[in-house]
Amino acid sequence: MAQRSLKNLVSDTMIYGMSSIVGRFLNYLLVPLYTYKIAAESGGYGIVTNVYALTALMLVMLTFGMETTFFYFANKYKQRSDTVFSTALLSVGGEAALFVVLLFCFITPISTWLGFAHHPEFLQMMGVVVALDAFQAILFALLRYQGRAWKFAFLKLLFIVCNIGLNLFIFLVAPGLKESHPALMSWYDPTYQVGYIFLVNLVCTASITLFFIPELRKLRYGIDWALLKEMLRYTWPLLLFGIAGILNQVADKICFRFIIPGVEGDVQLGIYGACSKIAMIMAMITQAFRYAYEPFVFGSGRDKEGKESQALVMKYFVMFALFAFLAVMAYLDVLKFLVDDDYWEGLKVVPIVMMAEIFMSVYFNLSFWYKLKEETWWGAIFSAIGCAVLLAVNFIFVPKYGYMACAWGGVAGYGTCMLLSYLVGRKRSPVPYKLGPLFGYFLLAMALYAVTVWMKPAQLGWELALNTMLLLVYVAVILYNEQPLVKQVLGKIRKK
Repeated sequence: MAQRSLKNLVSDTMIYGMSSIVGRFLNYLLVPLYTYKIAAESGGYGIVTNVYALTALMLVMLTFGMETTFFYFANKYKQRSDTVFSTALLSVGGEAALFVVLLFCFITPISTWLGFAHHPEFLQMMGVVVALDAFQAILFALLRYQGRAWKFAFLKLLFIVCNIGLNLFIFLVAPGLKESHPALMSWYDPTYQVGYIFLVNLVCTASITLFFIPELRKLRYGIDWALLKEMLRYTWPLLLFGIAGILNQVADKICFRFIIPGVEGDVQLGIYGACSKIAMIMAMITQAFRYAYEPFVFGSGRDKEGKESQALVMKYFVMFALFAFLAVMAYLDVLKFLVDDDYWEGLKVVPIVMMAEIFMSVYFNLSFWYKLKEETWWGAIFSAIGCAVLLAVNFIFVPKYGYMACAWGGVAGYGTCMLLSYLVGRKRSPVPYKLGPLFGYFLLAMALYAVTVWMKPAQLGWELALNTMLLLVYVAVILYNEQPLVKQVLGKIRKK
């Protein structure tokens, strides 16, 4: 049973990974596009970074943990899963609609406070986007629950393809058409680049909603108010957990414009945001893993075999995450061309941000014990403490060290969450994690990374050759230590 579940986890992870990793890789096309077209000194990319950080925070608040809650109650009441779905979707949809109404009614004071008095429409457009995203989050959760990974992947990739296509048109095609056909392109304003980024997002997000019409038919089950009360009791700690968790990711980008106001703050934030994108390969891995891992754990994570599987998957995840870290750092002098050279001064944040992402990933894997025990308030406590650490680092050190303090604040915040979750979980619901191999692979990766820093040949070709050799050393150690796994995989390949 456990082996079949693990096989499903692997296959689903590959499909979700296609939509997440391949999709985000395609989305990386927008990073060079934006950084090459929006000068660093303009601060425009800093505005984009700040707005998307605000959007991420609002998305967590509007979904209020209902994705995880849906999985829990759909497995708890399998015969009433359609009612669980409609209750979750209508509650999130109602709150999202109320949010949009309030945003439009009070846009003037809100935009002034957040520093967008001259462009309140930026917040209005992204407010509608985040409301639609919250609504779609439950719809995508239904696809995951039903094991319909292919439709999930198709819609995620469709959004990204449309988003990239429209951005390429706005930034590369439209300026030429404006000159050659001014009457046809009278609507296009070359100075409104940042605004078009948000407008394209709105159009693509709204379009994806149309593909969920078949799933929306389940809304005929309406809201079960007694069930909703039970779901809210389970989910409110997840809301606090989610808010604190997302603040660990975006608080630095939200607060930065308050700590260092004006164009200078937008310029620094733009550099930090652009270079952090290079480190987001860790976020890709985490997202793909999470999409497949959550249904797996809630379906089989309560028994002994489930806990053993969690420990095993943790080891494999850490092994691969560290490989991704080394790979990015090995070829950073090539990957840096993803952003314009105006932004290169911020490349020093990449290894720090990637380490923060690894800590966040481990923390996510450690979080299931309190979700399964219906003690989700532990997550709120851990994340709140981590967020407090992150904010303290930012407010104390950003005025002196700028965006470098943001990067180290992420490491401190996630490291705190990870440590607290492990220590408390070891007593409340122990999972047989083998710490020896985890620490061993971590130390090996850090040692190899140190060599890439200290032994840096002057010529790029020699540098890449040395770093590739060090990367192969890591792979060789993994293959040697994990021989049973290698033999099992090779055996399956031979059978096929």
